[in-house]
Order: sequence, then C-alpha cells, then structure tokens
Amino acid sequence: MEGTPGYVAGLLGLVIGLVIGYAARRAKLCTFAAIEDAAIGGDHRRMKVFAAALAVAIVGTQSLVAAGLLEPRLTPYVPAAWPWASALAGGLLFGMGMALVGTCAFGSLVRLGGGDLRSLVVLLVFGLVAQATLRGVLAPVRTDVLDRGAVSLPSLAQGDVAAAVDALGLPQARLVSVLAIGGLLLLWALADPRLRRVRRLVVAGATVGLCILAGWIATAVLPDPLDTEIRPQSLNFVAPVARAIATGLMGQGVAADFGVASVLGVVIGAALAARSLDELRWEAFDDPREMRRHLLGAGLMGFGGVLAGGCTIGQGMTAASLLALSAPVAIAGMIIGARLGIFILVEGVTVKALLGAVSPGARAD
Repeated sequence: MEGTPGYVAGLLGLVIGLVIGYAARRAKLCTFAAIEDAAIGGDHRRMKVFAAALAVAIVGTQSLVAAGLLEPRLTPYVPAAWPWASALAGGLLFGMGMALVGTCAFGSLVRLGGGDLRSLVVLLVFGLVAQATLRGVLAPVRTDVLDRGAVSLPSLAQGDVAAAVDALGLPQARLVSVLAIGGLLLLWALADPRLRRVRRLVVAGATVGLCILAGWIATAVLPDPLDTEIRPQSLNFVAPVARAIATGLMGQGVAADFGVASVLGVVIGAALAARSLDELRWEAFDDPREMRRHLLGAGLMGFGGVLAGGCTIGQGMTAASLLALSAPVAIAGMIIGARLGIFILVEGVTVKALLGAVSPGARAD
C-alpha cells in the first residue's frame, strides 16, 4: 500500500508538537512541577493527569501493535537486552537536572514559547551535551561503561512487559498487560474527584496521550513502507533537541525530520497559548548564581537523558506506551533524582562540591 511522502511526517510532527505545546502551556502541565507538588505539597493531581495521559497512550499504541500497524522492535525502546543500569543512572541525573533548572526538556521548550530566555540557554547546553553523549567526547562513557550493564533477555522476543508476561505462559499477554496497567493508571487518576472537577487538566491529559498515539501513526502507519529513512517514533525531547540545534546552527540534518519539527512545534504552540493567556513575557537570569544552577542542570539533563534513552516524555510516555521494560526504571530514577534535587535546593544544602554551581539558600524557580 502506498503511503504518504517522507516530508509529511515532518509536517505532522510540527502539528503534533504545536498541539501538545499549546495544551501543556494552557493547562500549566509540567512533569517536574507534578513531582514537586507531590513531594512538597502532597498534591498528586498533576501526577494523575500524566497517569491518565499514559493510560490513553498505552491503549492507543498497543491497539496499533495488535493491529500489526506498529512493530515495537523497529523502535529503540524495546531491545532484547534490558538497559537497567543506563536507564537508572540516566534517570537519576536527569531528575537532578530537572530540579536545578525547575523543569524538564519539554518544559523548557514550553517556557521558551512564553519568552523565557533562560530556557534558550538551557536548551542550547542541554542539546550540545546530549549530542556529545550520543556521538561526541562523552559517548565512550555511555557505550563502554553503562551500556555494558544491560542484561540480556534471551527468553523474551523483545524487551517489553507483554513479552515478559507471555514468557510466563499466560494467555493473551498483551491484552492482559494493557488492561491491567492502563486500567490501574486510569482508575488512580479519575478516582480523584478534585481532578475530575478541573476539566482543563483532564482534557490536557487526554491530549498528551493522543499526541503520543499521533506520533506513532505519523511515523509508522502513514509513511510509504518503502521509505526506510523514517523509523517508527513518537515524541521525545532529547536527541531531537540535539538534532534541531545541529540543523539550525550547522545545517547538519533535515528540518522535515519528525523529531526536529516536533521541537519547533512545541515552542510555537506554547507561544500561541502564552499569547492567548496574555503571559508572553521576556525573562532572563536574575544573577550569576541562578545561571550557574541552570547550566549545571541543563548539562545533567543532556547527559542523563541520553543514558536513560529519553526524557520524561520520551521514556515516561513514548517508551511507556510500548510497555518498554526500561520505562519504569528510568521514570523511577527521574522521580528519585528530582526529589533529591528538591531536597538540596529547599533544605539549602550546599553542593559547591558539585562544580560549585549551587550555594546555600538557592531555590528552584
């Protein structure tokens, strides 16, 4: 069956990024803020929004898999070797970086759309460190140290929960996995009457989940099957940010790439939302101490994001929608790392030993 030309995936990436960027800015969705609300204020509503989004993404994505429209093994998220060490270490570093910056990579794109120039600096450092970890001077740390800790799973067809359940001999492994995980997430989210009353949060959560599904459709279902340049993918804001910088500054890459276009789309969508809310404001660093903190956080996120195989969206949503075994490890690492970073900032613990970037009394934005 003839599919759409390759550049259409890029156009769809732009649209999908615009939609999720607009929705996140309108609803004030931020993965780090969700962790912070739960850790400090005991308010789990924003975490439940992301749980509902993940439930939608899992059901939609696994429907594509069951229909034979998406082959998980063509993606980088379900390798036969379980990368627990790199996922955990990367998640911890990414989480600490989030705390120092005050948001994640996706959140930085959303902030940039609102005029936050601090996020521009963060994204440049983040993208350059990510590129150095992917193919530059930091790549040996990933390939020669942490990647060697991956555990081979010869009994599994691929590294996802459904394959693990199937290996136990249970019938209808994928259906059982989807109903159990998706159902529990949705139940946890919608059982909260306070969340159900805030319609904008519920709608935003559903929108995020549908955008993950739309990404898979745009890159796995719609393209011409003979176009080998397009690999099945959905939203992730680590390698695509690095590629966007390389494309924009050095002309290395293709602007019509799905990931690069989605990065631009998020910024545009967030800018449209900020303008509609009259929140478009130019912001910059208050002092050198704040700048040092953001630079350190951006570096940690860039390095950690590559090790983990994705950011809070890339692993927390896209990989998790495939039921990848790496996703819960990376997500746990990000939450623990973010909580540790919050403790360092809120309690005023000095981390001058960590490159002298944060001094006592520093606070997250």
